[in-house]
Amino acid sequence: MAHHDIRKDKTCLNCFHVVENRFCPNCGQENTETRQSFGHLITHFAEDFTHYDNAFWTTIKYLLFRPALLTKEYLSGKRQSFVPPVKLYIFVSFVTFFLLSVLPSGFESNSESEKAAKSQKQIEAEKQAETENKAKIIKKAKFFTAHGDAQKALDSVAKKQGEDDFDFVQYPTVAAYDSVQKLKPESKRNGTVMSWLKKITIQLRQKAKEDHFTEKFKETLFHNIPKALFLYMPFFAFWLWVFHSKKRWFYFDHGIFTLHYFSFLLFTFSIVTIIGGVTDHFDNTIVNTFDGFLRFGLVCWWFFYFFRSHRKFYEESRLVSRSKGLLLFFINMLFIFIFLMILMIISALTTH
Repeated sequence: MAHHDIRKDKTCLNCFHVVENRFCPNCGQENTETRQSFGHLITHFAEDFTHYDNAFWTTIKYLLFRPALLTKEYLSGKRQSFVPPVKLYIFVSFVTFFLLSVLPSGFESNSESEKAAKSQKQIEAEKQAETENKAKIIKKAKFFTAHGDAQKALDSVAKKQGEDDFDFVQYPTVAAYDSVQKLKPESKRNGTVMSWLKKITIQLRQKAKEDHFTEKFKETLFHNIPKALFLYMPFFAFWLWVFHSKKRWFYFDHGIFTLHYFSFLLFTFSIVTIIGGVTDHFDNTIVNTFDGFLRFGLVCWWFFYFFRSHRKFYEESRLVSRSKGLLLFFINMLFIFIFLMILMIISALTTH
């Protein structure tokens, strides 16, 4: 690193400690002149970038081709040569989702073209069904209003039209659902959890009818994915903690392993995304087949990498490591599925 002019004043500008040499013994700040030339700015940028670049590529080499070694080296105290796990995850996460936002995606759809593709008969049928549904709701509301005895009104309608007539999916708004619930005796009303689920479903149905909902939903879902991944990491580390010795391993150790594994997932996914962005420009069987095999190979690599890194990091026998690995795999798949379902619901409800 290049040396710059040292200040004549020996007082540290950061903590006001006396600086005998170049660096403050209290806070570590370099005691150099604060006002520098433009050339110094360029030099300083090059120094920082080169230093990060060296650490970054060393980290990536270990991350991709030496499963678990990066985590073991970091925990052993060799940290100066590698990018810190949290910074690595944030950087890789930023790069991955930046690529997804700028590269063409196969799941973008055009609402207008979808509408144009529908036949006139389909459009008329949908409008007719919607009109009939609204008329049915209005009829119910008038019927309830005209009867003083709510229970008799409910029994009468149920007898004439069937119990399924009161299914929540037929109500266009949450207010309509609440109105029917109030008419029922308390013993026959839905519980708190069931009411919440039904209201969520009604809201989702309302959202789905909005213009360009599909595009807005995908965009919202896309922006929520980094948050979901980040929020799930503590759970991933928690299950590792559950399955391994509490005396030998701290939760912190599992957390570093998790950060490195998730960084590996995102980084390899970004590589495949770049390749996919290139192959999208070639519409032929060979390229499409290659792209399919590449994506399949990526999933296999993720699976293999987890078992390999798990055995090397925790230093267990193959049988014990693979048994724990399989249990961890299925447990995490279950919880990741739940997380994704929650994410989709939140994304749909927050779409506007």
